[in-house]
Amino acid sequence: MNVLLTLQSMAKNKEDVPHEELDPAGTINASVEVLENNSNIQIPKRKFAIMLAYCGRGYYGMQMDLTRPNFPTIESALISALIQARCIPEMFYMQMKQLKFQRCARTDKGVSALSQLVSVRLLPSCSNPVEKINSHLPPEILIIDMKRVTKGFCPKKMCDKRSYSYMVPTFALSCCAPSVPDSNFRMPREDFHNINNLLSFYKGTHNFHNFTSRKAFEDPSSFRHMLDVSCSEPFVFHGTEFAQIHITGQSFMLYQIRKMVGLIIAIAQGIVPADFLPQCMQREKINIPPAPGLGLVLERVHFDWYNKRYGGDGFHQPISWEKSMPTVSVFWEERILPDILEGELENLSMSYWIEKLNRHNFLMFQNYKEV
Repeated sequence: MNVLLTLQSMAKNKEDVPHEELDPAGTINASVEVLENNSNIQIPKRKFAIMLAYCGRGYYGMQMDLTRPNFPTIESALISALIQARCIPEMFYMQMKQLKFQRCARTDKGVSALSQLVSVRLLPSCSNPVEKINSHLPPEILIIDMKRVTKGFCPKKMCDKRSYSYMVPTFALSCCAPSVPDSNFRMPREDFHNINNLLSFYKGTHNFHNFTSRKAFEDPSSFRHMLDVSCSEPFVFHGTEFAQIHITGQSFMLYQIRKMVGLIIAIAQGIVPADFLPQCMQREKINIPPAPGLGLVLERVHFDWYNKRYGGDGFHQPISWEKSMPTVSVFWEERILPDILEGELENLSMSYWIEKLNRHNFLMFQNYKEV
């Protein structure tokens, strides 16, 4: 069985979503339904895609955890803002599934996003929703835009591909570098080309069971298809050289990107040999430590199939980021980029992680403390 063909088939055989029956009079009854046994509670019917950006530092990931209310997440802040802006009824805070709340990607603790997307049913009484919701959000979270979507829209299933970047100080990518930021160090061109050569191995379809947790080699979902993996040209910030690793794939598993980067760093540091990379795709269980979450950013989520199928039907809007790029760029330059770069220089998370990496046993499984 050709795994790549299977993955592509799954991506194309999207749920065939019917159009909503719109009330030509535009009455509220077309947009809400009344909760059974309670005539005062309205359940929104029309679904919207909320496009947002956020700086993940200080948050325990994207997904809200109702069992840990004292741990702030991006979703808990967003849902609270939606309630305060009167876009959703307060009673649904603990029952967001009733409003068909879904996320496109689940980012880990400390991970940021430039183009994240969630879908949810909203009340029609919410006017100027973007401005109103943003007024109730902290400055590190920003609603970029909102789009009307189909009734059966599911951002996780209908996303064609996801693009991430990982910001890394270049001393981590060279075995001849100091173990801490050094204004005199610049990555040799030979090392730069070597890193890109290593990253190119990830392209295509592979079994990534060792790049996540609790996945068996035999599990078909362990196969993931990477479209592009590369390292961009280095740049200097406050005397320290950094580079971005860019990864685009159809979908990713928990910790997958951070483990992919972590393994490349381990090879670059001379901790494991280069032929260890293909070995990690085989049946043998290997304990790959995830790189720190600080440098990881969800750059873009892509909905090409959905836009082609529904974006021009006259009822719904295509999900596109192009018109919002000036806003996204400002948020990147003012919020996310300085936080990552200054955070790395202040806390030396990569230096401490590499120190632990040198003592890490790739064949022994134990709880690996996140940085």
